[in-house]
Amino acid sequence: MALNHFISYASFLLILAVMVVTVSAEPEYKKPKLEKENLLSTIVGIQGLVYCKSGPKVTPLEGSVARITCEAVDEYGFETAPITILSDATDAKGYFLATISPFEIQNKKKKLTQCKAFLELSPLDSCNVLTDANNGISGALLTSYHLLHEKNMKLFTVGPFIFASESKPVDNGY
Repeated sequence: MALNHFISYASFLLILAVMVVTVSAEPEYKKPKLEKENLLSTIVGIQGLVYCKSGPKVTPLEGSVARITCEAVDEYGFETAPITILSDATDAKGYFLATISPFEIQNKKKKLTQCKAFLELSPLDSCNVLTDANNGISGALLTSYHLLHEKNMKLFTVGPFIFASESKPVDNGY
């Protein structure tokens, strides 16, 4: 009888040992630790306003497009071809937003160094003359930004940019 209890107890210990080995052999899943700066810099956003100046009247220009051009370097620090993106068309208030994901750039083994925003396209034939107001032609340099923690975005603001209805010079300002 003692032998039966010993065999039962030994069998129980053997089963328990197998269960412990099986559980400990499963891979342990952990969330990766992300550095705060890397997380916040996943998206670069560029926002601005575009207006139409016709005589003394200035109105928001719906449907216009801005161009963002960035200089870049490769993984060794050598200059590469610039990277250019277009913004979405402006809304009824003349607002545009363009976004750049550094993951897309890193996959091409490039790093952005300096970016500028330009006026690109007006939907109106009656208001399609580019002006250099706020560097719309020469390029508004992206220099300072706000961190949008909830969107994990560095948001730059440029402009406002102005298209004109005629070729008269427009003041470089508002």
